[in-house]
Amino acid sequence: MQILNRLQDWRRSIQNFAGRLWPSREPGKPHRHPLWLRLLRGTLNVMVVLAVVVVALLGYLAYTLPLSDDFERKQLQFSTTLVAADGEIFAMRGQFHGEILSLKDIPRYLPEAVVSIEDRRFYHHFGLDPIGMVRAAVVNLLSGGVRQGGSTITQQLAKLMFLSSERTFKRKIQEAMIALWLEHRLTKDQILVRYLNKVYLGAGAYGIDGAAQRYFNKSARNLTLAEAAMLAGLIRSPSSLAPTRNIEAARQRAKLVLKTMVENGYITQATAETADVDKVVLAVNPDTQITEGSRYFADWVVANAHALLGPLSADLTVQTTLNIPLQRLAERTMRHWLDGECAKRNVHQGAMVVLNREGAVLAMVGGRDYDESQFNRVTQARRQPGSLFKLFVYLAAFDAGMTPDTVMVDQPLKIGNWQPQNYSDTYRGPVTLRTAFADSINSVAVQLSEKVGRARVIGVARSLGVESPLVDQPSIALGTSEVTLMEMTAAYGAMAADVKKMVPFGIQSIRGQSRRLYEHKAASIPQEKSALPWRRKEMLDLLIAAVDSGTGKAARMPAPVAGKTGTTQDYRDAWFIGFTADIVVGIWLGNDDNAPTDRVTGGDLPARIWHDYIAAAYHLEGGPKGNQELLTGIQPAPAQAPATPPAAAEPPRSVLGRLGSWLRSLAN
Repeated sequence: MQILNRLQDWRRSIQNFAGRLWPSREPGKPHRHPLWLRLLRGTLNVMVVLAVVVVALLGYLAYTLPLSDDFERKQLQFSTTLVAADGEIFAMRGQFHGEILSLKDIPRYLPEAVVSIEDRRFYHHFGLDPIGMVRAAVVNLLSGGVRQGGSTITQQLAKLMFLSSERTFKRKIQEAMIALWLEHRLTKDQILVRYLNKVYLGAGAYGIDGAAQRYFNKSARNLTLAEAAMLAGLIRSPSSLAPTRNIEAARQRAKLVLKTMVENGYITQATAETADVDKVVLAVNPDTQITEGSRYFADWVVANAHALLGPLSADLTVQTTLNIPLQRLAERTMRHWLDGECAKRNVHQGAMVVLNREGAVLAMVGGRDYDESQFNRVTQARRQPGSLFKLFVYLAAFDAGMTPDTVMVDQPLKIGNWQPQNYSDTYRGPVTLRTAFADSINSVAVQLSEKVGRARVIGVARSLGVESPLVDQPSIALGTSEVTLMEMTAAYGAMAADVKKMVPFGIQSIRGQSRRLYEHKAASIPQEKSALPWRRKEMLDLLIAAVDSGTGKAARMPAPVAGKTGTTQDYRDAWFIGFTADIVVGIWLGNDDNAPTDRVTGGDLPARIWHDYIAAAYHLEGGPKGNQELLTGIQPAPAQAPATPPAAAEPPRSVLGRLGSWLRSLAN
């Protein structure tokens, strides 16, 4: 208002002065002032109006400034570092903030590097740098693009602390006003240290200590000159220059920082030459990163960590079960098949999960391309399992007193208006349960389900960990209720591990705030402690037969394996889940839009993929048992001296037949 009053006083003074120079004429005579005076009066009126508008605008912007005296507001998001079973860091999620440090806590060259590259006149301007703005405008004009910015460190701090990143005139004016306010309230060093503790430096790292922990696994107190130069160089474009994403660009930018430090007199040329940025070592080597599959696993593990601990209040380190060699092999195997034979047969998606006998997830591939879709087809996708569901039907039958040698009649069957069909559209008559399971005869499975009761079958599935909705209808025996690959793989894993129920897990322990916050405890229920043990001996007999002579023959190995195929109507889903003495591997193939495949069955591509994966894992260097075979624990049955000489020589048995007998002997 003082400005307006002064303008009004000035206007009246000029009018009085003009009146004295040109007094009023006699009454009745026309009066007309000179042109220059009329122009002057008009200009003054316009200036008064503009001043009113400017003052009102500045008043509004000042009134709406989001100012606060709380300069050290804490962030609510925290970081999660994921460590594989061998101790290698394979993923980092969330925000890394580190400690709030003072200038005394950090090497002198770190703030000098930031000032040199971001605001060389920082200690000489008043929060705004007109010289820097003009220089940046000239450079950008000559280069034809944005090569330099005109914002000072104080302006950047104003935006970090109080404003959004939107590019509007209002935000720029408020940024300048807050910068002036900060310069009035704080010293230069106070402004700089707040900026260093808040600036974003890429890869989820905020502040110099958070970035030092994220990139170099050390405190900012211990940064070398080369490391400090690399961090300072990230400020301009943290996402594209992050060394975990583009190490070469980060190195080139660090060299530019060292050059500006020399130009500004902070270091000598000799000192700059000793800072070898090409030898900077990152905590997570970008050249050894696991790709799509590990990110599906990482998402699943982080979600589980949040569920275990609730809202996070500290940076966490999660020790996971991920086996990196098996994970890489899983990704290579799935990619090879999805890009090759699967694509030719209208299969565009697939998933794989690998468990050990304790239920630890060793590897996970949730889809063909994480960048295209983060939907995890191991844990989130519910699909019809087809004949895989017969595991629960036959377990219920064995619990009801039947055996693998029980005979059922494979014949046409009608329940109400529904009539199940066999895959071959033929019927064999009397068959044993072993044959019916191995050859996946649908009519027998439905008869068993109806005989023992569908409620009993559903109860078995629930006991083995299936939590997806199960519809009580005759077709449930053929796997028409949708389930997840993780649920089914864990159910088969219970047979492999001889436990009542297998609970898959990916977290071994969680550390935070310098202490252990969580440690995994076995959740699987041993058979001997179960109130209703499974008839594992009988079920293993059937699972071995399914691979040895049934629909899963494509998965046969020169060592005992067991498993089951699954195929749904119109070939929309194809499954194979099998296990060795050490690991359980589940595979699903299909399409996200539920489109039919080109007659792909579970005993076709999924069983072949399973075979390739196990064959490679068998001799995998760096596997769960080092260079030893994964298929351990299988020993030949001890030779038995015959009580009496045989009446006739037994026909020679195949190697696979003998190996199958060994595994059956383990079940006894």
